[in-house]
Amino acid sequence: MVPVPVEAVVATAEAAGAAILSIYNSDASKWEVELKSDNSPLTTADTMANAIICRDLQRLSPHVPIISEENKISAYEVRKGYEYYWLVDPMDGTKEFLKRNGEFTVNIALMYKDHPIMGVVHVPVTGKTYWAVKEKGSWLRTGPVDARKTERIRAATFGLQDKGLSIVGSSSHPSQQTAEFMELFDAPNTLQVGSSLKLLMVAEGSAHIYPRMVPCCEWDTAAADIIVREAGGVVLQAGLCDDIGTALEDWKTVLMQEKPLVYNKESLLNPFFVVFGERRTADA
Repeated sequence: MVPVPVEAVVATAEAAGAAILSIYNSDASKWEVELKSDNSPLTTADTMANAIICRDLQRLSPHVPIISEENKISAYEVRKGYEYYWLVDPMDGTKEFLKRNGEFTVNIALMYKDHPIMGVVHVPVTGKTYWAVKEKGSWLRTGPVDARKTERIRAATFGLQDKGLSIVGSSSHPSQQTAEFMELFDAPNTLQVGSSLKLLMVAEGSAHIYPRMVPCCEWDTAAADIIVREAGGVVLQAGLCDDIGTALEDWKTVLMQEKPLVYNKESLLNPFFVVFGERRTADA
């Protein structure tokens, strides 16, 4: 049972998106860009969106802790006891925001122990909102406020040997391992997109596969992860890495084990992973 109504979380994500857009559409001199300790950028938009999301989630579920990229992270000794918790990236794709290419999202996931049970991803520039609830499917809402259209989405079905598969990658983070992965496929069509939009493309069937062979954190993936799962796809581990992207395991060996991503680990860094749409049985 999911203890919070998804529509309330959708409204929160969209309110955060509206705040982000108000900054995005202003003069860049007002963005107040600073660098965090890991040299990743932080803007006024990140801060505003985080404040809205944390306020709303605390009202919706006062006893459920929040893990957000922009908050101080509790020690693992505290976190490991969490049953339900929120996992939030107020603005995934700050670098894309700074490039003004529109490829950034608001990510909110409700977690149960080590996996997501609800995910909402809002795309401020397009106004699209994706969401999923465990065992309830994945959904997409589009259109203006007075004429919203909601439809169920499904991942594309394909075989790994098919020619011309669409493989989506990061526009900001190429890697040697990604290039090795691409060599396994027959004349793939490659697409470059920022933020969690890549997972969403697999969920809605506009891409077949997304390999992520560079570091990212749990809040970058949790919300879109369940959207992929509920759409018929999978998000599979492909080997541990360190925070600068050095592989600590052989990605091919780990990927073959078909282990889904897990969350609220001692390190909130994700391993490498690969997102697949709905593979035909013989290929899974």
